[in-house]
Amino acid sequence: MASTIWKGYISFGLITIPIRLYAAARGERVSFNQIHSPCGSRIKQQTFCPVCDRVVERSELVKGYELTKNRYVIVNDDEIKEVAPPSSDSMEIMEFVKAETIDPIYYDASYFMVPEDAGKKAYSLLMDTMKKSGFSAIAKIAMHQREHTVVVRPHTDGLLLHTMFYPEEVRDIPEFGKNNHVEVKPQEIQLAEKLVEGLATDFDPSKYHDQYSTRLMEMIRSKEEGQPVSVTEPKRLAPVIDLMQALQKSLGELPQRKPAAKTAQRTEEDAVATAPTKKRAPAKRTQRAATG
Repeated sequence: MASTIWKGYISFGLITIPIRLYAAARGERVSFNQIHSPCGSRIKQQTFCPVCDRVVERSELVKGYELTKNRYVIVNDDEIKEVAPPSSDSMEIMEFVKAETIDPIYYDASYFMVPEDAGKKAYSLLMDTMKKSGFSAIAKIAMHQREHTVVVRPHTDGLLLHTMFYPEEVRDIPEFGKNNHVEVKPQEIQLAEKLVEGLATDFDPSKYHDQYSTRLMEMIRSKEEGQPVSVTEPKRLAPVIDLMQALQKSLGELPQRKPAAKTAQRTEEDAVATAPTKKRAPAKRTQRAATG
């Protein structure tokens, strides 16, 4: 079973909902151990004190914050708990915002928000209201010795919580977005739009996989079985000299695929809207009207 990351309450107005948070995703990668080459044994990491010149036990370790070089303030766990904010076990919704107004650059980690039995009705009320209104909630939560600003938004099966970076944590790179806009010809934009339309489809996450990790595991298995390791030459890319030529060639190499559902639906609606309407045949006059 997945382990609980956080347990507490979420509240809006006078309504409180007991909930638990579970990590919604976790990164997976091929990991390697450090091996001592002469004997093939895995090495052990040890905690070493250079002043005492010996390996120290974990029970001897305490937390210390470095003020200046080699000058520390020692802090214990009880002192950390004493200064914990109210959001350590209760997060209050501060405001509601439209999801599309949040720049995705601020999103950090994602969590499933699961209600306790006593809070299921209030949980459903909050979720259904947010779905109908199109709003997401902004709240604060403290966990892992840090207070996070979070976004709570409705998903298909429940509420999701996303921790967010603070503005000062988003890096300012001088090279990004500075003096890099070059005028593009209208013909080049038209061809680029056709290229985008040709590659457009509905998002399906199951289609995407970590090919690098797959190839690493294939290489490891080949070495284990004493088989030669296959090597794929990487594509050699060069700067594009003629944009029009490159765009036209790209359009010619587009794969045949079904259009995205929305695009197909829009095309069908356009066809109905532009189809000529049949004129109704004039109604036959009644016998009375004809002789009247």
